[in-house]
Amino acid sequence: MTNTTAELEKLLMQRSLTDSQLQAAAAAAADFRILPDATVIKIGGQSVIDRGRAAVYPLVDEIVAARKAHKLLIGTGAGTRARHLYSIAAGLNLPAGVLSQLGASVADQNATMLGTLLAKHGISAVDGAGLSAVPLYLAEVHAVIFSGMPPFKLWMRPAAEGVIPPYRTDAGCFLLAEQFGVKAMIYVKDENGLYTANPKTSKNATFIPKISVDEMKAKGLQDSILEFPVLDLLQAAHHVRQVQIINGLIPGNLTRALAGEHVGTIITAN
Repeated sequence: MTNTTAELEKLLMQRSLTDSQLQAAAAAAADFRILPDATVIKIGGQSVIDRGRAAVYPLVDEIVAARKAHKLLIGTGAGTRARHLYSIAAGLNLPAGVLSQLGASVADQNATMLGTLLAKHGISAVDGAGLSAVPLYLAEVHAVIFSGMPPFKLWMRPAAEGVIPPYRTDAGCFLLAEQFGVKAMIYVKDENGLYTANPKTSKNATFIPKISVDEMKAKGLQDSILEFPVLDLLQAAHHVRQVQIINGLIPGNLTRALAGEHVGTIITAN
């Protein structure tokens, strides 16, 4: 047992788990990356899957081709149906934990549909305990699909205002990427990346190719392309220190991003 490990064990037996010295000793322990050669891809629900065949089929073909050279964990968003459920549930005064379960059900449906389309290529959708088999799937077929909603359910931490779950599929995919210690996190959406304003409603919106979390917050852009909590998760992460947002409606963008090209917007932790 090393001195660092012995010190950590001693502190764990004697101190509160929130003790600052214990926290520092735990942080000094070596990090272990479970899947350092894999990439997590988040396929947007409203931005991609809800568009149907015209948007999904070309992306499916690109995923099938890309998995020959890359190991892919593919997370699905929830999208329009989840927003409709949130509207009804919020109107009924239901809490964030219930809305979280409703949103998860839609992300699950999208994972099932994407998994069905990719089934003939040997790519399966997994959930819950099935995530433990991810390394096997990646070794055999280089890809696996999962529902992007984090499994907080009734344990969802409520937002400061309102009842919309603050940790949704953007956050869920990032959390999985960080815990597996993957090499990259790519968000596939229907915009070229981050802009100074909503490009769908503002003609003067300017594209931003690269930016840090602090710069985004200073410019008031923290909730304009990704769920707000993702930025704080990114700054606290040990492994995934940047994320990339690309337009999945443009053929070839995903392939280029997987190859390491600067496509779309890159958001860095610092």
